[in-house]
Amino acid sequence: MARDYVRTITDMERYYYGAGNAMGYSYTGSELLKADSPMLSTTAGTYQAIYGRKVWSQLNQEFNAFSILPKRPWDRSGWRVITEKPSSATTGTALGGVAENATLPDTQRPVFQHIAAKPKTIAHTFDMSETAIFLADKDDGLGDIRSVLKEEMGKHHAETVNKMLTDDVNNPAGNNFESLDRITAAYHDDGTAATTVGMNSGHDNLSANTDLDIYSISRSANTWSNAEMSNNVVSDTATDRTMSLDHLDDMFQKLWVRGGNPKVILTHYDTLMRLQQLLQSQQRFMEEKRVTPTYNGVKGVPGIEAGFIVATYNGVPIIPSKDVARDGIGRLYYLDTDYMHFSTAIPTQYFESGIETGDPFAINRLGQEGLYRTMGEVWTTFFGAQGQVRDLK
Repeated sequence: MARDYVRTITDMERYYYGAGNAMGYSYTGSELLKADSPMLSTTAGTYQAIYGRKVWSQLNQEFNAFSILPKRPWDRSGWRVITEKPSSATTGTALGGVAENATLPDTQRPVFQHIAAKPKTIAHTFDMSETAIFLADKDDGLGDIRSVLKEEMGKHHAETVNKMLTDDVNNPAGNNFESLDRITAAYHDDGTAATTVGMNSGHDNLSANTDLDIYSISRSANTWSNAEMSNNVVSDTATDRTMSLDHLDDMFQKLWVRGGNPKVILTHYDTLMRLQQLLQSQQRFMEEKRVTPTYNGVKGVPGIEAGFIVATYNGVPIIPSKDVARDGIGRLYYLDTDYMHFSTAIPTQYFESGIETGDPFAINRLGQEGLYRTMGEVWTTFFGAQGQVRDLK
């Protein structure tokens, strides 16, 4: 299959990994693949499809920040957003009413703006010497050190990607993937530092207003790029707000008014436990739903055996992650995945070269090197459908 004919994530997996796909593929030991043909384990200068596929599968099948995002192939490097509706008038001819034999109303149109984004590459490398490989299965060593390092570095690659997606808004993404904390943030300045519907440089946890900028968009100059945000005036532990159900309910209402409809809530384990305590104190109990990660995000599934049981609030699945940023307790990210996805340029691949694969000249030493690489970026096409509740205890 030529790269130009990749239209879906399944197409992309078949192109990079061969037959089968990461969602349910049965792994077969030492299989090595190039994009065009299978290779034996002794073949030099190839990438090992099985290890890249395993890490990609881990990213997509285990509940984490990455798995709840729909995956789509990277087919363009930008998108258009509506920054203003055609008319905000509530009375008069702007509503469209026309008197008998009168002239037509003035023309209207929405205002569009183009957002540009480039794919980002996340890479993790490791190496081992020929001597270390030889001694690993001697003298109570690790055994097959190559396999051990491949597995552990694969886990590290997946965990690091998830940590990027939950990084604090005060840390500009740079060469990393954009974080959900940054996507769901908002700029607001009413003339003072005291604001609870957005942040500015007067907020304890924001160094500069420009730290809120995203996809090269200045949020202080473009209010349409603000998500819905609920925060305290300042953000140290002495001023965190005591979590209440009102905080959660108010965010739902704000998002519905903006036109969003959350499909999943990502938070920390401690926030989930606090929510359970709040509901139990009112003799209410959290409902549960059986869901599973898919390429279209977290979806409900029928049947007793399929999927994972998770708690819900207002019918929305709540996915806990240990990596979610915390104030007194973890923040809550309300995500409408109809308008958010991970645009995949290249799914996770694993490369290896060196003495063990018969090409020491490639690395110019008697050893072995490995590399995990994933390329893409998190996109949102409607900031107003995304929300965040923070500064809770």
